[in-house]
Amino acid sequence: MPRQVDYGTNKKLVKKEVNYLGRDFRDIRQNLIEFAKSYFPTTYNDFNEASPGMMFVEMAAYVGDVLNYYVDNQFRETLLQFAEERKNVLAIAQSYGYKPRLAAPSTVELTVQVDVPAKTIGSGASATYQADLDYSGIVSGNSTVVSQNGTEFSLLDDVNFKASSSLDPMQVETLQPTSGNIPTNYRLTKKVLAKSGVRETETFTFTTAKKFDKIVLSNEKVTEIISITDSENNTWYQVPFLAQDTVFESEENTTLNDPALSEHQNDTPYLLKLIKTARRFTTYVRDDNKMEIRFGSGISADADEELIPNPDNVGSSLGTGISRLDESFDPSNFLKTETFGLSPSSTTLTVKYNYGGAVEDNVPTNAITNFKSKTYTNSTSGLDTATQDTSNGSLIVFNESPSSGGASQETLIEIKENAAAYFNAQNRAVTRADYITRVYSLPQKYGNIAKAFIVQDEQLEQNGQLEVIDGVAKRIGNISTIPNPMALNMYLLGHTGNKKLTQVNQAVKENLKLYLSQYRLLTDAINLKDAYVINIGVKFNIITRRGFNKNDVLFKAIQQVKNFFATEKWQINQPIVLSDLAYQISLVDGVVSIVPPETNNPQKNLIVITNKHLTTDNYSGNVYDMDSASKDGVVYPSLDPSIFELKFPDSDIEGRVLGDK
Repeated sequence: MPRQVDYGTNKKLVKKEVNYLGRDFRDIRQNLIEFAKSYFPTTYNDFNEASPGMMFVEMAAYVGDVLNYYVDNQFRETLLQFAEERKNVLAIAQSYGYKPRLAAPSTVELTVQVDVPAKTIGSGASATYQADLDYSGIVSGNSTVVSQNGTEFSLLDDVNFKASSSLDPMQVETLQPTSGNIPTNYRLTKKVLAKSGVRETETFTFTTAKKFDKIVLSNEKVTEIISITDSENNTWYQVPFLAQDTVFESEENTTLNDPALSEHQNDTPYLLKLIKTARRFTTYVRDDNKMEIRFGSGISADADEELIPNPDNVGSSLGTGISRLDESFDPSNFLKTETFGLSPSSTTLTVKYNYGGAVEDNVPTNAITNFKSKTYTNSTSGLDTATQDTSNGSLIVFNESPSSGGASQETLIEIKENAAAYFNAQNRAVTRADYITRVYSLPQKYGNIAKAFIVQDEQLEQNGQLEVIDGVAKRIGNISTIPNPMALNMYLLGHTGNKKLTQVNQAVKENLKLYLSQYRLLTDAINLKDAYVINIGVKFNIITRRGFNKNDVLFKAIQQVKNFFATEKWQINQPIVLSDLAYQISLVDGVVSIVPPETNNPQKNLIVITNKHLTTDNYSGNVYDMDSASKDGVVYPSLDPSIFELKFPDSDIEGRVLGDK
């Protein structure tokens, strides 16, 4: 918009209007011409296209247009949604806390098998046979396999054939007996996950400590930093930002590590621990597709807690004995603590990482049949050498399902969208959905969470007069519940090995509590509780269409009921809508109608839901009045968070064919 410009006080005050709205070549040119005509009418008035004056006017307009273009472009490059240059998009995304994906490795489930001899227990007619696990071993997680197209996959965990648990089950199969129906060998089978990519190791030597020192890995498309250790065998931990001084670390759930929780070691083999560390680093993705590792600024042994200045720190650079309150101090003194982590010095860092990954890494079924490198350890003490060699030579690996997840680096559009989504989430649990998502993201080795439900806690509110009865003050009046905004109740359920719902053990709860502490708001108190399992049975009657096999139609109808009550489809506090179940049954080809059962059906529902509660029959033991909980064709869960479970579908479903039509 036009603005009056003062050209100085030593001369006669002259105010001239300058138009700032015209920013392209044509507008600038026209504004210059009008400016000259208005304020220099006698100085220059030759505005023909070929005049020397117009040459200078148009050159000025050209310079202004170019400058405005670059100003606009630079401003646009500071906005995530409009930036076009890769280096700018990467910088903005990482300032949001989002680490762009250089490449994504492919993940595959491998089947690993080894044959071991049979062991005879007892003698004579009472003799029994089992796999001799003394001849088994452990395939190290450092082992790698290779596909037919040359793609290398690294194991993500050890394959331990000497133990079996609900988390890491082992299948034992009897091989064909040689004579007398006596087994001679057993086949042990385990599953393990593997990721594509190449493992690499690099070393970096540091002399004098430098604030926020950094190193650059030589390979492109780094997908994972496996570990960083220094010459003194200290571990350096990766953090999302250097100001974070705590990291998660796992330890085996043993009596030595935690006697109170070790009883759950079969279901929860690892415990989650939160440790403080000054040796930490963060990563940065460069526009040349290489990864940069950045360290902290600490060069002293001061504690991380020194985030708030204290008198000793503030006055450290000032004279003693005289108060100098008006004298300034160097704020960088506080950067010399370990608040941002240590900077490596006088040491050598060993960096192990994976790189590679692409769409081409997604290999088909049975494409992986060989180990590229393996470490298979077992004890040979007291064992037959020939038998041991035969067992070791039988070790094989293959993939029964294709690998998936491999992808090339993110495009600019993908980086923009993912960074915006990440920034919106803020890596914090705020909403109910945030907490539920975090619970389900707990790594399986720390516990199995099958179902989660979160509600606001409630407090008791007593209204009425306070009276003293028998020397005790009591409030006489109505008791009601009010929401407690400062506490959340999270109800949990886990899975058994055969996918049946069960209560979550204390070890899993402790792991989850610690895991959520990194994401919950400071004011959120979380109470971890057990949800209730209400085991049910289903009764229904159908009329089949004439000409259809009644048994086949009934079998298909029962399958529909099984699919309807599949555990993965149900959540805590979800009601049973009988009309939805009836509709699924009606979809079976050959079903004409559904007839309400006559017994135990006072409400004449199309389908009867019964309560199975006898603990002697391996049910939960929770007794539930289905008639009282049913209204208008809907079976509602209890006020206490609960879930309906069809635990034994083969026996808990009673279907009848009353006839055909």
